[in-house]
Amino acid sequence: MEQKRRRYSRKATILFYSLVVYILAALVWWFISLEQQNNRLYQSKVEHLNIAEPDARTAHYREQLSRLQDEYRRNRIKYAGEGIVFLGLILVGALFIYRYITQQARLQQQQQNFTMAVTHELKTPIAVATLNLETLLKHNLDENKRRKLIGMTLEETARLHFLTNNILVSAQLEGQGQKISREDLDLSNLLADRVAEFEKRFHDRRFEAAIDPDADIKGDPLLLQILINNLIENALKYSPKDGAVFIRLSKQLQAVVVSVTDEGPGIPEEEKKKIFTKFYRIGNESTRKKQGTGLGLYLCDKIAKDHNADISVTNHEPNGSTFAVKFYT
Repeated sequence: MEQKRRRYSRKATILFYSLVVYILAALVWWFISLEQQNNRLYQSKVEHLNIAEPDARTAHYREQLSRLQDEYRRNRIKYAGEGIVFLGLILVGALFIYRYITQQARLQQQQQNFTMAVTHELKTPIAVATLNLETLLKHNLDENKRRKLIGMTLEETARLHFLTNNILVSAQLEGQGQKISREDLDLSNLLADRVAEFEKRFHDRRFEAAIDPDADIKGDPLLLQILINNLIENALKYSPKDGAVFIRLSKQLQAVVVSVTDEGPGIPEEEKKKIFTKFYRIGNESTRKKQGTGLGLYLCDKIAKDHNADISVTNHEPNGSTFAVKFYT
C-alpha cells in the first residue's frame, strides 16, 4: 500500500512538472510568434511607405516612419507586458498548487504515522492487561504478586483511557461537538489533584510541585484536566527515569501561569512552532523510540486557545524544556 501510494505521488509530481514546463514553453512560443509577426508587419508597412514615398528626405516620410516605429515599440512593450503578467500568474498558480500538494502529502503521511502509532498504543495496554488477567486466573499467586499485577493492569487501563480520551476530545473539539463550559473553578486544587494522581501512578518517578493557593479562573474542568495530563505525560515521556518533573502554578497580576518542566533533551528552536501541530512529532518516524500519537501538545494548544490562554515552550537550563500556559483572569 505504501509503495503504491509513493508511485502514485511520484506520477502526480511528474505530471505536475510536465504541465508547468509545457505551459511555460507555450508561453515562450506565443511571445516569439507575436514578436515575429510584429517584425513582419513593421517591415511590410515600411516597404509600403517606401513605395508611396520614394523620397526619404521629406518631412511626411520621416513623420510616417516615426509613427511606424512608435507603433512597433508599443506592440513589443504590450506583448512583453502581457507575457510577464501571464508568466507571473502561471508561477503563482504553480506555487500554490505545489504548496497544496506538498501539504496534502505531508498531512497524509502524518495521518498514516498517527494510525500506526495509535494502533501500537492501543494494542500494548490491551495485551499487557490481558496477560496479567490470564496470569491471575491460571495461577494461585501470593498477595503481593496479585496486588502487583492488578496495579500494572490498572496502570495500563489508565493509559488506555488517557489515549482514547485524547482521540475523542480531539475529534469533538474539531467538530464543535465538545461544548466548553465556563464555570468558576480553583485551578490550584485541580492541579494538585492531577499531581497526586500522577504520583500515585508513577511512584518511582520524582515530582516537585509548587502551587500557589486559590488560583480562581473560569473554564472547563474536564478540558483543563486533559491539558494538565498531557503536559505532565509529555514531561514524563522525555525526562530520564531519575530526572524530576517540576510543576508550578503562580498567580500574577491579572493572570495565572501553569508550567511543567522536564529534564529531557530539549526541543530544537526550529521545532518549537511545529510541535503544537496536529499529528506532528519530532524526529524521524522510522528511528523514533518514544511512544506517542502527536495529539497531546496539539490538544494543549487547542484547549489553551479555547480558554483565551497562551501556551509557550522555552529551554530549561542546563537541559530540558518548560511548557507554560498563561490564563488571563
